[in-house]
Amino acid sequence: MANIRDVAALARVSPITVSRVFNNPERVSPPTRARVEAAVEELGYIPNQIARSLRSNRTNTLALVLTDITNPFWTSIARSVEDAASGQGFNVILCNTDENEAKQEEYLSVLLRKRVDGFLLVPARSEASAVESILRQNVPVVVLDRRVPGAEVDVVRSDSEAGAYGLTRHLICLGHRQIAMLCGPLGVSTAQERVDGYRRALTEAGIPVDEHWIREGEYTVESGYAVASELLAERVLPSALLGANNFVAMGAIRAIREAGLRLPEDISVACIDDIPDWLVGEPFLTVAAQSPYDMGLRATELLLRQIREPGVHPTQEILLPTELVLRRSTAAVNVNHREKT
Repeated sequence: MANIRDVAALARVSPITVSRVFNNPERVSPPTRARVEAAVEELGYIPNQIARSLRSNRTNTLALVLTDITNPFWTSIARSVEDAASGQGFNVILCNTDENEAKQEEYLSVLLRKRVDGFLLVPARSEASAVESILRQNVPVVVLDRRVPGAEVDVVRSDSEAGAYGLTRHLICLGHRQIAMLCGPLGVSTAQERVDGYRRALTEAGIPVDEHWIREGEYTVESGYAVASELLAERVLPSALLGANNFVAMGAIRAIREAGLRLPEDISVACIDDIPDWLVGEPFLTVAAQSPYDMGLRATELLLRQIREPGVHPTQEILLPTELVLRRSTAAVNVNHREKT
């Protein structure tokens, strides 16, 4: 493998001049720089990035720690982070925690040892410990999608409470009163916020909140299917299901179809977060759509600002609105399908 001395010999310059071409090219004359670049190409020389990072205290690498990259919501965020980072000369390391705190802790430890310049973190749980472990190493971090009470950190998230409130209000306006809330893990801020929005809409409409219709699960298709199946096995059926996210809703729809029920004639379904056209062909779910691409861009901008101007800017929270999108998965309540016979 070629080294810097080989490049210097072929280009007829000193090793320090080769180093300057990589680190301070403006200090090298164009003809000399051209000779060095030609020698690099001919020899296939790869600069020692580790050595360079030790000198500059930068690796030009960001860590993006997500919970479930199979969900198109997170895929869109990953794409926007990569777009924003690469445009500023940064690479991105992607890690997937599956909402597992032990897995998250292991990733954070590895990434800190690799000296990444900053973290974009979706915490597995809404606790400050993960964020604080990063901040103790003086590494910048921005939290995506979720709140972390007690942590002084930049946050970019959607207004989950308003999204769930708007969907519940829509179902109430269609005549639904027994609306089941299939929520995510309540140790995650988004899950609690969506339950809060659901409760607020019912209370404002004068409908008692029945805890029986609030079912905790995970943000997965499997969880949505399991929880919905439990509800549909009961004698009194909900007239509508509100999914905490798109995966939960897809699992619930599978359970509805397996139970021989029709959507939306027998049961209406709505959820937080949309499903891309390319995944379903024809969009049919009523949703509170989020803006994941924008979320990733805004978060990356905040992180790069922290890296370049440490300690200059106060922490902030950016709250992105959701958009109510009405489609054919919701309809007026059908009073003839309220109980099993």
